Amino acid sequence: MGKKSARTPEDARLNQLRSELNETQLDLALAYRQFDMVVDPELVESCIYQINALKARYNYLIRVIKEQRPAAAAAARTEGAAKWI
Repeated sequence: MGKKSARTPEDARLNQLRSELNETQLDLALAYRQFDMVVDPELVESCIYQINALKARYNYLIRVIKEQRPAAAAAARTEGAAKWI
């Protein structure tokens, strides 16, 4: 069967935020892997910049999810694996 559609525009927005949060987690993991593999100082600097940008985006998404609906914070797994970084 197909996916359930969101009941309200707010639910749709929360689903979108959760999806962006998951994508940002994956991007952050990739950025850390790249950082571990580079040796050139300019590439190291680039990786650090990318990691910091992704961490800022991640923290922003967590904050917006919590503001949208406090109960959604638990649904977005903001405790445990997904935490403020």
